Amino acid sequence: MSDQVDKLVVSAVNSWEEGAELVEKLFDVTKPGVIFSRPIKTEEYTVITASEVHIGMGFGYGLYGGTAPSPAAGEAEESEAEGGVGSGGGGGGASSGRPVAVITISPEGVQVEPVMDATKIALAFCTALGSMFLMFSRMRQATKG
Repeated sequence: MSDQVDKLVVSAVNSWEEGAELVEKLFDVTKPGVIFSRPIKTEEYTVITASEVHIGMGFGYGLYGGTAPSPAAGEAEESEAEGGVGSGGGGGGASSGRPVAVITISPEGVQVEPVMDATKIALAFCTALGSMFLMFSRMRQATKG
């Protein structure tokens, strides 16, 4: 049983190190060089893009150790089963980013121009339209009934 416990501990340590490595890689995404681009310079102008970054992650690990269950009453005992240990784990993560603004530095001053996301605008419009349709249909049903 001691060999099994040793294997279990080694497995747990390896899984923990892999999880910590995953977390480190996901936090690399949020470095300042990712949020703000390197400045692009011309004679009089400097342009910097600003981005929005989202990160999500999760991981878990479980250990089991114990003895095999005894046979139920009335069942034949075929063999003496030994206890065991086991472990399992899993995890995952994702990150995404999109530009949200362009910062322009010129002799006239600093300007910040937002980047319009047509997809979000279209989704908001469709959601509002769907909500209005649902509300009007329920109002019509209420007046009929």
